[in-house]
Amino acid sequence: MEKGMIKVSVLYPGGEGKNFDMNYYCNQHVALVGKLLGDSVKAATVEKGLGGGAPGSEATYVAMGNLYFESMDSFQNNFGPNAAEILGDLPNFTNIEPVVQISEVII
Repeated sequence: MEKGMIKVSVLYPGGEGKNFDMNYYCNQHVALVGKLLGDSVKAATVEKGLGGGAPGSEATYVAMGNLYFESMDSFQNNFGPNAAEILGDLPNFTNIEPVVQISEVII
């Protein structure tokens, strides 16, 4: 990633009664987001939570998705018009309310 890029992180907290279909997320949802946002997405990663800081503890997040954009304008101009369709797909793979963080890449 390059300095100054925008990183949009979507984090899915774990916990009792929370479900997350990683297969659907990776094979269906990520493809949908890629199709809708196209070349505005400069890079993307998906992470699966394995554990917490203490040995044997549960991961805080069961999954994390990260999207990288050239600028805040690029993110807003491309995500905004597609937000309803992207967010509408969430019930197909999870019952978790995601936490979103937008960051600037520093190094």
